[in-house]
Amino acid sequence: MLSDLSGKTCILTGGTGVIGSEIARSLALNGVQMVVLGRNQQRAKTLCEEIENQGGKALPISCDVLDRKGLEEARKEILDRFGSYQFLINAAGGNSPRATAPKEFIDSDMTDLTDTFFDLDVEGFDEVFDLNFKGTLLPSLVFGQHLIEQKAGVVLNVSSMNAFRPLTRIPAYSAAKAAINNFTEWLAVHFARTGVRVNAIAPGFLLTDQNRFLLTDHSSGSLTPRGQKIINNTPMGRFGKPEDLVEAVNFLLSPSSAFITGVVLPVDGGFNAYSGV
Repeated sequence: MLSDLSGKTCILTGGTGVIGSEIARSLALNGVQMVVLGRNQQRAKTLCEEIENQGGKALPISCDVLDRKGLEEARKEILDRFGSYQFLINAAGGNSPRATAPKEFIDSDMTDLTDTFFDLDVEGFDEVFDLNFKGTLLPSLVFGQHLIEQKAGVVLNVSSMNAFRPLTRIPAYSAAKAAINNFTEWLAVHFARTGVRVNAIAPGFLLTDQNRFLLTDHSSGSLTPRGQKIINNTPMGRFGKPEDLVEAVNFLLSPSSAFITGVVLPVDGGFNAYSGV
């Protein structure tokens, strides 16, 4: 059963993504006033209209998490409208093909290193680190100060199972999410005496419209080789669903977790705990 967070206000970055959208809907229908930040204003507006039509409250604000001035303008708008906010959820993130290595391994007899680590684009790494790490850092800088001033609140970051167990092919994304884990712990200690808690969730492998055909075959619906590897190493034997994250998010925002800070909570069906043997 979800804890009652009615009357609270939550700023959500990356609100138009798969995970962010699910969090926004669930919290709004639990009485939280959602402020959905996203680069795509139309998508943010559509999501907020959907939430309002279901009886929730949501305000869309067009904003880039890498634009500090834009974030500061968004903070002013939020404070002018609501007077305060209690939660910040940093859900902006993503990967780039330019920072992805199509080949999983370099074999000892390989002479062509195309599509391996040595063929990666450093600018692609910059793009991924900026979006994931700086896209968490900057909103925390801009919106976190108000939480400190009111001596109460929660910052909740969205990490990934890749932070614990780096996947083949996506070194930049895994490393950027690992940086978020470390930053979550550091900031939790830094804020610990202020009344502001900092935690993170680390989703496992979700089956969403975004990655469905990377994990399952378009025609047959059967698992792809990569999808089968994931299931073989997930003790619960299934992919996660966005709604699986909702209870964890609600718990870490609520007074039920009042003595919990600096935690990165896997929501992964046991993937992180399993050695594969």
